[in-house]
Amino acid sequence: MDSVDLEVLRSAIGWLKAGQAVTLVTVVKTWGSAPRPVGAMLAIRADGQVSGSVSGGCVEDDLIERVRAHRLAGGKPEVATYGVSKEQADRFGLPCGGTLQLVLEPVTDGSRLDQLLAAIERHELVARFLNLASGESRIEPGRWSDALEFDGKVLKTVHGPRWRLLLIGAGQLSRYLAQMAQALDYHVTVCDPREEYADAWDLAGVQLKRGYPDDVALELNLDAHSAVVALTHDPKLDDVALLEALKSPAFYVGALGSKANNDKRRKRLADFDLSAEEIARLRGPVGLKIGSRTPPEIAVSILAEMTAVRRGVQIPQTTEPPKAGVEAGCGVPQN
Repeated sequence: MDSVDLEVLRSAIGWLKAGQAVTLVTVVKTWGSAPRPVGAMLAIRADGQVSGSVSGGCVEDDLIERVRAHRLAGGKPEVATYGVSKEQADRFGLPCGGTLQLVLEPVTDGSRLDQLLAAIERHELVARFLNLASGESRIEPGRWSDALEFDGKVLKTVHGPRWRLLLIGAGQLSRYLAQMAQALDYHVTVCDPREEYADAWDLAGVQLKRGYPDDVALELNLDAHSAVVALTHDPKLDDVALLEALKSPAFYVGALGSKANNDKRRKRLADFDLSAEEIARLRGPVGLKIGSRTPPEIAVSILAEMTAVRRGVQIPQTTEPPKAGVEAGCGVPQN
């Protein structure tokens, strides 16, 4: 669940506690191009105030109008479809003939949104089941393989961190990368057995593990929703984590360092039980070539590349400007 949809839940709960009527709208199916993905949410207060979005704006306008006119989800959840015809797609600003199917739910105490939000804030992965006939819902522990399901009678939505990021090293770059990744729906774990780094780690919501990186990677049971980035510049720590990560189904494996250092790393990895195909999965130097120099800029470049890989987008290599010369010992790490 991304930070936008988390704010939707907080708004809906706050409005309900203030005595306001609230309708929760969830995208359950899309056809063609759609502005927001399946699972996206919108909360509409009785007076028309909204939090979140399910489209580019025109669908929201129609939903607000229906809520104000008391023509929407008056007592039990219902289904609405937008864009079934070209005329309607044009009217609601849906691109390329896109179609949205939405579940509209009047929020009540039986919606259990407070229970859902509490679980998410504990960084738990949970599934919520909404019975459209009764309007009642229940919350159950989720699994990494769970996805939104809707059969017309029961809506199953998945909430909490669906994606995981393991960072090797608890340095300054890891701090920026972890903070940004949390806003992108990642549950972040930092591994660093070095006391001088681990003892200083205090970032809320990010678990620190002091074990050796290969043991931690095995413990996490990395899957296709996992990413691993090695950031210590110490082969004794980075390489052992990469050995396990490259053998796993992790969708993204990267290592900080120059091209020369990563070429040396690939040669070292070839001495172990990794195939050429597995070694070729290593993204090093990690991140997109955007001329990044500072830790926050490098974090942006890494997360941009992770997002592209996660979304299946091929991004061509960019050409960086010539690097200005620096005096020996005064260079800035570049990515």
